[in-house]
Amino acid sequence: LHAMPEEIPLDIVHEDDDLSVINKPAGMMVHAGSGATDDTRNRGTLVNALLAHYRQLSTTGGPLRPGIVHRLDKQTSGLIVVARNDAAHLRLSEMFSRRQVHKTYIALVHGHLKQDRGTISVPIARDAVRRTRMTTRRESGARTAISHYAVLERIASRFGAFTLVSVRIETGRTHQIRVHLSSIGHPVVGDTLYGAPARISGAGVRRKKSDPEPETIALDRNFLHAAELHFTHPRSGKPLHLMAPMPEELTGFLATLK
Repeated sequence: LHAMPEEIPLDIVHEDDDLSVINKPAGMMVHAGSGATDDTRNRGTLVNALLAHYRQLSTTGGPLRPGIVHRLDKQTSGLIVVARNDAAHLRLSEMFSRRQVHKTYIALVHGHLKQDRGTISVPIARDAVRRTRMTTRRESGARTAISHYAVLERIASRFGAFTLVSVRIETGRTHQIRVHLSSIGHPVVGDTLYGAPARISGAGVRRKKSDPEPETIALDRNFLHAAELHFTHPRSGKPLHLMAPMPEELTGFLATLK
């Protein structure tokens, strides 16, 4: 099974002979899962788009993952690094495992975080019962996970209390930021897998049936965006500092809250 090229527009933030950095939209999978067949789930992924755009990508990750060094969740937007050759892939993989790639995300969470800054250092494992979820409960195979957060803004709106935070991760575990923020009682807005409500109700309370329904809002993705990357170029050694602004659906949601 091989991934097929598909003409899908790419938002390219940086490209050279060794690597590209793409601003991935929410709703796009990075690559098809191992259970995908050619004509079902192996469509519309970042890999399909990359194959149509680039003649050469690294082959280290196998036929379903050309160029893919690390991942972003399907409903998370933002910056992802792609290797254009195997030498770059090897070096970038080393840099990720040695924590030499600095990744900063922007998230909106439910509730007001009490501290302006904090570190969540709780191991993460796959949930033994619900295999699509990760957990901070003590399960076998738990791996070290470290997230540092800083409050950007506390929002009090008619839809409740929210906090906009920047999160810098030292490790890149599956669902790490989502699990960590949920574990301290502040799930990411839109993240129903980890405890966020599907819809958020406004302050209006219905006293009798004739009253209008209280206003509700919803976000059909996670409010989580990979906004910044700092790393040194694998060949030249020059520092790279790349940024991606929040997409319109997130800035629009913030405006609605306020």
